[in-house]
Amino acid sequence: MNPLDLLAILLCLCLPLVTGGYLALCRIAPFRRCRTCGGTGLARRQFGRVSRPCRRCDATGLRIRYGIHLINELRRIHRDGNR
Repeated sequence: MNPLDLLAILLCLCLPLVTGGYLALCRIAPFRRCRTCGGTGLARRQFGRVSRPCRRCDATGLRIRYGIHLINELRRIHRDGNR
């Protein structure tokens, strides 16, 4: 067996496991920390000025994961198709 064939088989077996694990993580913990404020809810300004509320997460410090956006869109398509 060619090493590239072995690598391709390994990737084909691991990709569904990684995807399923990420979707399970999205179902268990749909929110993640905001990258802009680091989960504090306060975004730093330039030149050391006073912090302001983070606009990206609305000062909650949490953002919805990309996988949850995908799951919600698939649910919406399914619901609209079955009406």
